[in-house]
Amino acid sequence: MKRILFVCSGNTCRSPIAEAIANRMISEVGRSDIQVSSAGTNAWDGSPASDGALLVGMERGLDLSGHRSRQLTKEIIDESDLVLVMAPSHLARVKELQPNANAHMLSGFASGRDESYAIQDPFGGDLTAYRDAFEEIERELSGLLEKIPAT
Repeated sequence: MKRILFVCSGNTCRSPIAEAIANRMISEVGRSDIQVSSAGTNAWDGSPASDGALLVGMERGLDLSGHRSRQLTKEIIDESDLVLVMAPSHLARVKELQPNANAHMLSGFASGRDESYAIQDPFGGDLTAYRDAFEEIERELSGLLEKIPAT
């Protein structure tokens, strides 16, 4: 079982969206050897996904209503085979907690682009900001399953 962890700040917007998109991709291709989860560098344990993430998820056929945030810990990182983060500050925090983590910026990792950049945080923004973040995350996840050999 390959375990992928998505990390953002509050674990209520970007990383739950990435988790939901990845779960759909995994389901669509019938892979049962990949497990995804998410956490936040500044998360409050137990918070639901933000209203914007919930609404944009519903527009795209994804249900984020069961999501509950969790604070990133060394133990969560240690349980993960691959950590994909939304911004350089998240990568720094992952490496601070676990220097040997297999951690990368989401941007560029699976899409094959050479450069990486921060995925903008839509928190506090309007639905357009959430839609833009969703589309950006979906685009960046496009080649993820090809990077993870079936076991």
